[in-house]
Amino acid sequence: MPEAPPLERHPGNPILTPTSRWWEDRWVFNSGATVHRGEVVLLYRAQGQDWISRLGLARLRNGVEVIERRPLPVFEPDVGNEWERLGTEDPRVTAFDGRYYISYTAASLYPAIKPIRRARPSPFAEEGVPWRVRIAIAATRDFKRFRRIGLAFRRWDNKNGALFPAKIRGKYYLMHRIFPNVHLGVSRDLRRWHNLGPLLEVRPHMWDGNRVGAGAPPLWTPHGWLLFYHGVDDRRTYRLGVALLDLEHPRHVLARADNPILDPKEPYEREGLVPNVVFTCGAVELGDRYFVYYGGADSVIGVATVSREAMLRWAAQAARSAPDVPERLRRAAQRETRELTSVRRAGG
Repeated sequence: MPEAPPLERHPGNPILTPTSRWWEDRWVFNSGATVHRGEVVLLYRAQGQDWISRLGLARLRNGVEVIERRPLPVFEPDVGNEWERLGTEDPRVTAFDGRYYISYTAASLYPAIKPIRRARPSPFAEEGVPWRVRIAIAATRDFKRFRRIGLAFRRWDNKNGALFPAKIRGKYYLMHRIFPNVHLGVSRDLRRWHNLGPLLEVRPHMWDGNRVGAGAPPLWTPHGWLLFYHGVDDRRTYRLGVALLDLEHPRHVLARADNPILDPKEPYEREGLVPNVVFTCGAVELGDRYFVYYGGADSVIGVATVSREAMLRWAAQAARSAPDVPERLRRAAQRETRELTSVRRAGG
């Protein structure tokens, strides 16, 4: 496997830091990113005096220069929604069909007077605060008014949801994390979801051997879907890596670089709320470079870039040496249609 080109930090990092406003005066981190009206929009997670996660918005010129930062959050927990009453976290923004879809982590607690019965593995300990996390989806056209669509995989603790920026065979695809691996889900309506199973699994004794999670929503290239993701080692150091997925059969991983493309090295990445973390939720293509936005130590936001030509060269070389789509995945694609029809009928 050829080595993937590394990301290069912007010399002006961090580009977003906490302000004196009460809702974002502790930490700002983990921003989704998209291009809206010719400018990069960051939808970022912020915490303030009450420790509740809300989403703020910043606009960037040339991908790095902040030209607007909203004084109030643009999205916050719905007080009547039991699933997200303690926070709306780690947004990913996916643009298609004239809308911007936001997948975010809805945070709440399991009832304290009942024992927790988790349906799937969880990163949370059985003792201590009984955190309950789910992936929620919302949509907007203008980043002023948002429409909540609902939860994906309501029964499971789940996070790191990232929607693909196009339908594939008429269906929506969502990467999500059932601990410790990245899974792939599919839906016809963004409300009823079917899990297809693991997509990227941990690699023992490597930099992503403890857990992995989808980072930015995948980017289209002629060679496959380009995915920037995070991986964690046994020392709980978060790094960024890159993988390539088949365009028509995204369950087929064409390539996954052995090397991380960004390590926490700078003080703002090594020191903060959670040390030794670089964590991305958003990436965009601007001109001849990919811009990857990331949280540093769960405290600030930085950006790092890579030459589009260099990354596509890696993708092309990796795709040429990748095996063909296995017949089992082609058959599975046919089964998806039948299973989704059953899910839709069962849900009324």
